Order: sequence, then structure tokens, then C-alpha cells
Amino acid sequence: MQDIRISQFNVFKGSDDYIASPELQNIVNVAITLGKPLLIRGEPGTGKTKLAHSIAGALGKRLISWNIKSTTKAKDGCYIYDTVQRLNDARFGDKDISDIKQYIKLGPLGDAFKNAGDVVLLIDEVDKADIEFPNDLLNELDEMRFTVAETGEVVSATRRPIVVITSNAEKELPDAFLRRCIFFYIEFPGEKMMADIVHVHYPDLEDRMLKACMSRFYELREVRALRKKPSTSELIDWIGVILKSGVDVATIEKKYPFIGVLVKKEQDYAYLKGTGTIRDD
Repeated sequence: MQDIRISQFNVFKGSDDYIASPELQNIVNVAITLGKPLLIRGEPGTGKTKLAHSIAGALGKRLISWNIKSTTKAKDGCYIYDTVQRLNDARFGDKDISDIKQYIKLGPLGDAFKNAGDVVLLIDEVDKADIEFPNDLLNELDEMRFTVAETGEVVSATRRPIVVITSNAEKELPDAFLRRCIFFYIEFPGEKMMADIVHVHYPDLEDRMLKACMSRFYELREVRALRKKPSTSELIDWIGVILKSGVDVATIEKKYPFIGVLVKKEQDYAYLKGTGTIRDD
């Protein structure tokens, strides 16, 4: 019954460069319809960030990206008061510095509110910030408005932008924040979906080469001792290097050429070499 109701307002179906499972399509459309932020988790390389790009492209909207760092504060997303520029203008310029509005610059959240109906706002890797960061966003995300303290101006959204939030689960997010989001965990693609993803990037890839590359790739992912398993994006890069270098499929079936595209940790490389999984010859 739920899928039937969802299909009635289904507007996102993936895009030419992004394969979205039916479950992911449904949850995106649920979030859009309910006007709630979509919180996406999944291991690195499963397409969390690219999902926002796909939604924007498929729906013909502008993407606004807010890349979160450990030093990011919630207020930074609303606006920035450029006190340094105002000071410089006061000392060296001939501008009228009494108009504070000219020194207020909207951040990604403020920009999204100003253009709400036409944008997708990506809040990327929210768990990188301080633990208080998600809570500090709650009021703005709920009310879709904030006040510029220096001028008293209220910046508000007449329509809710589509908000996509990604997390790598580096930190636990507060329950109050989670309650306000629609959640989805992107499972690592199985072989059938992975083949579809690869064909998006390399539509003319021969079946034998595809099977050989995927077989070697999943073989690596099955090694439990690896600290960092190769991701979808690394498989795409690996196949690209193989095709450009002209390595034949018989070599792929026996060896791991350009292993550094797939294995990124010295300990993993040493382990695989020690077990004979990879060879220098």
C-alpha cells in the first residue's frame, strides 16, 4: 500500500548518470512531498553526494552545496557579516559604511531560502562538524527562516527547498535532529546494480571485461582484513584506467593491475601482497 501511495507523487526516478534503486527513488519523493530533509548514510563511495546532483539535474533545479568541515558553524550557512571588509572600507575607501547590508553575505542556507522553489540544498558530511552543529540547524530547518542580527532582516523561504544531508556516521547525530529527517541507508550495490552503474559510465564495455573487473573487485571486498574496502567510485576509476591503458581482459583475470586505484592503505597493500592476492610481476 505504501508504494502505491508513493507512486502517485513520484517525481524523481534517477537520472541518466545516476542509477537509483526503487527504494531510494521512493524515499526521495517522500522527503520532497513531506518537505523534510533527507538524511542519507552509506559507506564512502556509494553515491550519497552524487544523489543530490542527480535530484537537481532530474528536476531541473540549481544545486547549492554546503560542504561541512570540523570548524563549520550553523550560522555560517545562514550569513556572514564581513567585518574585515567594512573595516578596510572605513580606513581606505570612500564608501558609506553606515549601510551594513552591503557587508552581509548569504551563506548556502540563506541562498537556498531566497531561491527555495528552484534549488536543491546539499549539506554534505554533516557529521564532520561539532556535535552541536545539527542541533543548531533545527530551528532554521523547521521554520525555514532566520534573522540577520546586525540588520533585523528576516530571510525566509516561501517554499521549502529540497534538502539532502549526507553522513558517514563518523559521529552519532542527536535524536532531536534525526526525528526531523527522513532517513535512508544506501546499501552497497549488488552485482546486477553495479553492472548497471558501470554501464552508465562505460556503455560500450565488453561483457567479458565487465565480468572480469567486477569479479576481481568483489574478490577484494570479500577480504575481511582490509581496513578500507574499495568503493563504487574506485571501481569506476579502475575500469577507466584499464581501458585507457589497453590492458587486456586475460591480464585482469589473473592480476590486479593499477592496484593503487583500488587499495588506498599501506597496511592493506602489505596484507594482500603477503597473502599472494597481488603480485609485482
